Amino acid sequence: MAAPARAQWAPAERYPDPAIRILDPSFARYRLAAGAVERLWTGARWSEGPVWLGDQRALIWSDIPNNRLLRWSEASGAVEEFRKPSNFANGNARDRQGRLISCEHLTRRVTRTEFDGSITVLADSFDGKRLNSPNDVVVKSDGSVWFTDPPFGILGHYEGEPAPVELPTSLYRIDPASRAVTLVTDRLNRPNGLAFSPDEKLLYVIEGGLTPRVIRSFDVNPDGQGIGAGRALFTCAEGETPDGFRVDVDGNLWCGWGMGSDALDGVRIINRDGKPIGHIALPERCANLCFGGRHRNRLFMAASKSLYSVYVNTQGAALV
Repeated sequence: MAAPARAQWAPAERYPDPAIRILDPSFARYRLAAGAVERLWTGARWSEGPVWLGDQRALIWSDIPNNRLLRWSEASGAVEEFRKPSNFANGNARDRQGRLISCEHLTRRVTRTEFDGSITVLADSFDGKRLNSPNDVVVKSDGSVWFTDPPFGILGHYEGEPAPVELPTSLYRIDPASRAVTLVTDRLNRPNGLAFSPDEKLLYVIEGGLTPRVIRSFDVNPDGQGIGAGRALFTCAEGETPDGFRVDVDGNLWCGWGMGSDALDGVRIINRDGKPIGHIALPERCANLCFGGRHRNRLFMAASKSLYSVYVNTQGAALV
């Protein structure tokens, strides 16, 4: 699939790339002197949910309004449709066996793609009611699948189809053995992106239904199956819109960012104490991202119509 013309954007002509901004001196160590933002492809309507497939040297991500999953090859640089229709898939992850886990808006479910290409439904309801529209997903080291369930995919015809909200907007866990779906919390207003800290003792969740939006931190219970009381790790300023994010080996949050103004579009890096330390400016709002490449030191950014990448001087946490 050929990429359309790359209008109104050009890569930096010098190092270090001025798009990679140091907001706090502690971020300097993560910026490579010869690292630069690359646009790998453009031509989507709304890019989301990137996941790295190390064994295939490829990346899969969602183009939600076009109802498809796309696949970028590191070896060839080519992009092709991986699945169409995708049931308006949003967030994606891999489980501990390397199978693709996807959140589908249209079918209001979380699915697993088996190695033979067949689809297994992991969750589509709770307490006898249909899920809203599973949004983002992570897989813990014990194999459990955690996902958020805001209503974004059932609010209109663009990222799914209109439907009534049957459940509170919640966070759920799927047991790896029984596949039982349990409620982690229903006290989050439109939860969105989520990620565990490298040691899995903390769970971070973006609460997208608040103004301003908040990134919350929760202690994970010792049994690994629930969370304690949450606290605000970072409260956004007016116009700041975090979406999906991942965590590096040092516990920093690399967050898709934007919406309020061109100056905010890109990726905001927030340390474990909730302090913004860096920013990667993009010409489009970044919805979600992941680490990949041979050494997990390449950041892939799904940003509106395009897919971008940049090499950084850290690695994504092994569990992401």
